[in-house]
Order: sequence, then C-alpha cells, then structure tokens
Amino acid sequence: MKKGMIIGLSIAGGVLLFVIILIMWVVGIYNNLVTLNETVNQSWSQVENQYQRRADLIPNLVSTVKGYANFEKSVLTEVTQARASVGGIKATKEILDDPESFQKFQAAQGQLSGALSRLLVTVENYPDLKANENFLQLQAQLEGTENRIAVERRRFNETVQGYNTTIKRFPNAVFANIFGFRDKQYFKATVGSETTPKVDFN
Repeated sequence: MKKGMIIGLSIAGGVLLFVIILIMWVVGIYNNLVTLNETVNQSWSQVENQYQRRADLIPNLVSTVKGYANFEKSVLTEVTQARASVGGIKATKEILDDPESFQKFQAAQGQLSGALSRLLVTVENYPDLKANENFLQLQAQLEGTENRIAVERRRFNETVQGYNTTIKRFPNAVFANIFGFRDKQYFKATVGSETTPKVDFN
C-alpha cells in the first residue's frame, strides 16, 4: 500500500512539475509576444512624431512663401490640402492591424511629400525667396525631418519584421493565434519614391 502510494505521489509530482514547466513556457512565449508588440508600437510612435514635426513645419513654410505675391497659389493650396488630408486620418496604433487604413495613411503621407517636393522645386523660380533667411531655416528643418522620417520608417519596418517573423514561427504561431497577435503592416515604397524630394537648393 505504501509503495503504491509513493509511486502515485511520484507520478502526481511529475505531472504537476510538467504542468508548471508547460505553463511557464507558455507565459514566456506570451510575454515575448507582448514585448515585441510594444516594440512595434514604440517604433510607430517615433514615426508619428516625425510626421507630426513635418506637419508642424508646414504652416510656417507656407506662411513664409505666401509673402511672395507672384508665387503660384495652386502649389500652396496643394500643400495645405495635403496636410489637411494627413491630419484627417487618425493614426492610432490600431491602424497597424488594418491594411486598408494603413495604406490610406501611407498614401496621404506620400501625397504630402509630393506636394512639398513640388513646392520646393517651384521655389527655384524665386531667387529672393531662396535667399530668405526664414525660408532657408525652414528648408533645413524640413530636410532634417524628411531624413528622420526615412530613418524611423526603416527602424519601424525592422521591428515589424522581427515581430511578424516571431508570430509566424512554430510554436509561437499557435499561441499568437490563440492570444490574438496579428501581422503588422510594413511601410512600402510609394510610386515615384525612388526620387527623393529635392530640398537642397545650393
């Protein structure tokens, strides 16, 4: 009787130990997925910060350029409308799980980049404006912001790649599906993006 009881306790202890190890393993996978998800969200916040910085610069840029009476009004209108279009999209972290919303956001940002590029190219026809100190400072800030946007978008894509790869690997894929972890969207090159917006007028 005692021998059978000891064997029974040993088996129960072994099963309990196995269950504890299994639970700890699942918790480890879950915590890793949460960490990667938060890394993607943090990286997204940095992209948003740079886009916001650009959006904040635009009114000053438009205001400086407006002082030149003969400047093409249609170019300024295009920039202003593109900025408003971008501002109309709520770029929450939930957008990362919605491919259609993400594409709309990216398209609006691409439209704004294109409008800014055309504005800065048009400035070439206005030597006084090109030499204006306020304009030169805004131009330098805009150039820096465009570079920061490119860097943050690259970093964001790297974190998304790490996250997406992890949730697709076995056995993570099983638990990612159970816990509701879904693919995040990448920034993709927009048509014409191989030509960088020209912001250097030296």
